[in-house]
Amino acid sequence: MKRILVPTDFSEHAENTLKVAAQIAKKNNSEIILLHTLELPSQMNDAITGGISIPETMLFMKKANEMLAKIAERPYLDGLSITEMAKLDRPAEGIAKVSNEREIDLIVMGSHGSSGFEELVIGSNTEKVVRHSEVPVLVIKQHTKDFKTTNFVFASDFSKEIEKPFKKLIEFAKFFDSKLHLVMICTPNSFKPTHVAQKIMNDFITPFNLNNYSTHIYNDTNIENGIINFSNSIDADLIGMCTHGRTGFAHFFNGSISEDIVNHAVRPILTFKI
Repeated sequence: MKRILVPTDFSEHAENTLKVAAQIAKKNNSEIILLHTLELPSQMNDAITGGISIPETMLFMKKANEMLAKIAERPYLDGLSITEMAKLDRPAEGIAKVSNEREIDLIVMGSHGSSGFEELVIGSNTEKVVRHSEVPVLVIKQHTKDFKTTNFVFASDFSKEIEKPFKKLIEFAKFFDSKLHLVMICTPNSFKPTHVAQKIMNDFITPFNLNNYSTHIYNDTNIENGIINFSNSIDADLIGMCTHGRTGFAHFFNGSISEDIVNHAVRPILTFKI
């Protein structure tokens, strides 16, 4: 993992997210790209595209660069390679551009909201990045002093379309030195006998030659509750999910996962695009 992109809005929550990114970067001596995107009012954008210099714009950019430089001097970033970038762009678009230009391996973002991942549900910048990012996105909700990845849950229907992102997930599990807890959630609307569910999982897993993992079949009233309750039952450190570019979270069991899961999840979530 060579480069980690960390968008920041200079909030306390953004700094907590950067601390998590720093812990990850120190494991592999990764470079951190610290990005602030400055979205200007439409009238200022019109003036910029028209080639007119606006003093306010210069002032905002100067201040952003000063704040980025100050953050890069934080003690918890000592020994890491930090690149600061301030861009005039909409946040989601700016993040996507930098991710492509700098060949980013992981994006680490925060999510505000008292209900957990509230911003994801109402169409925040985090949601847009999660939905469209070609690289994995780690979403952090709360302050995490010691970011652990010992127990890594991955919930899926283990269909063929999951194979490609699953390969990427395995890479991250090895990097994090995690035990993978692979779980299929069975509900009244998607019931499968245990032997059928187990065969689906075994057939899916066999080609990957996994070592540190376990398989689980968990019954619950719906998929969202199943993922959250199973994660709670093993005290998971991280939840892995797959996303579709068009519809957000991946389809499981011939239905779609409700975005309610991100409202109630308090654990970090690592997303992979299908």
